[in-house]
Amino acid sequence: MTGFSAEQAAYRKRKGALGPMAMFFRGFLKHPVMVGSIIPSSKATIDRMLAPVDWASTKLIVEYGPGVGTFTRPILERLAPDATLVAIDTNPDFCDYLKRSIPDSRLQIVNGSAADVNEILAQLGFGKADYAISGLPFTTLPAGVGPAIAEATAEALRPGGTFMVYQFRPKVRSIVEPFFARVDQEFELWNVPPAQLWWFHKA
Repeated sequence: MTGFSAEQAAYRKRKGALGPMAMFFRGFLKHPVMVGSIIPSSKATIDRMLAPVDWASTKLIVEYGPGVGTFTRPILERLAPDATLVAIDTNPDFCDYLKRSIPDSRLQIVNGSAADVNEILAQLGFGKADYAISGLPFTTLPAGVGPAIAEATAEALRPGGTFMVYQFRPKVRSIVEPFFARVDQEFELWNVPPAQLWWFHKA
């Protein structure tokens, strides 16, 4: 019993049986500016980042840079049956991998830019999101892209919504905070490298 459907098994064979770690590493090599770390986030980081989420009342979450699904899967495990996760990634390889490896009707995968989140949600027929989450490396994104993503996210969230960001450098605060009313921050040592966790709250 492999746990994979026939379609998933065929896909893995076509891709040289690449698992999540191999896909992640390949994505880092191809797009190092867009992938923040060579190693996926730890379980401790994931649990701590998602701990404040009010899952019972959450209907829509947006994820930027889902990669191979390091956060995508834990989010879906916690998400209500009638809720939706929209995952946006600029890397078509990651999008294809997620579509084939996570057959979940609550997951909408979009090959696009986080800066276009409002247009993407409108095209999918959704309103405002309850939460957005991102591991995109804000400090290494091309000039102007980080602030554009932060501003677009603030617009995409409902009043009281939260933008959750995990990073390795504190500069992200100066990029994102101007568009939000309040910020909370914690530090997770059990990650390689140690992660800074941010929750930016909309008024």
